[in-house]
Amino acid sequence: MNGKKETHKDCEAGMLYLQDTLEAIHGKWKTLVLFSIMNGNKRFKEIKNSIPKISGKVLAKELRDLEQNKLINRTVHDDLLTIIEYTPTQHTATLQSVFKSMIDWGKIHRKKIIEDW
Repeated sequence: MNGKKETHKDCEAGMLYLQDTLEAIHGKWKTLVLFSIMNGNKRFKEIKNSIPKISGKVLAKELRDLEQNKLINRTVHDDLLTIIEYTPTQHTATLQSVFKSMIDWGKIHRKKIIEDW
């Protein structure tokens, strides 16, 4: 990946880390849920409303998975009404550049597909 030929061992290690990354953020919804939270949506309804077509059941599952992967914090505020908020962890900040690269690539890819259509 850096211009020099990688060994089989380097390739295996790279695949392992790539697989770890994909397991943490893969799927149709997980990346969108995380992106929504990273952009300030904290409550279940806010997150759900920011992502067209996601069901409440799927959102609940994705939130649990993201919490297990240490990518979001779930905080319960017990005042007069119980309020649950989801916020990104410090670890999530490490995904900013990954998401930026994915967005940039997605723009280029969409343009390429449309041009070739």
